[in-house]
Amino acid sequence: MQKDKGRDKPADNITEKVLHINRCSKVVKGGRKFSFSALILASDEEGRVGFGFAKANELTDAIKKGGEIARNGMQKYELEGTTIPHEIISDWDGAKVLLRPAPRGSGVIAGSMIRAILEMAGIKDIMAKNLGCNNPLNQVRATFKALGNLLSREEIRALRK
Repeated sequence: MQKDKGRDKPADNITEKVLHINRCSKVVKGGRKFSFSALILASDEEGRVGFGFAKANELTDAIKKGGEIARNGMQKYELEGTTIPHEIISDWDGAKVLLRPAPRGSGVIAGSMIRAILEMAGIKDIMAKNLGCNNPLNQVRATFKALGNLLSREEIRALRK
């Protein structure tokens, strides 16, 4: 595997990025027992992106399991050039995400979790705002829900007629 700016590039041209790692501890008779959860993002650099959340007793196992889940859940989302077709607000549990199209050349204006998703999805010009909680998993799920609810101009025209 080659290292490239914190992303792993496996042989099948899918890029994985670790978004968040959480360490949990449980106090047992012999001391503390640690477990890990990992939130992983996967993309094929052609617009398909997915995420995976997995737990394991070892960090490497959690990352590996999350990567497999992310690869299996990759989807392509509706784009219009380098941005999204329309503004959308989506929520998941306490997280609320606003995605707004931006003019060409403005770049990705977003927080860290949402920025990583949008950049790996191939979106170059967008403004995003996290309006709710700061739980990473809920932010990611709200962002993917918003991307999934995007409609193309043709679909919007068909709905209006």
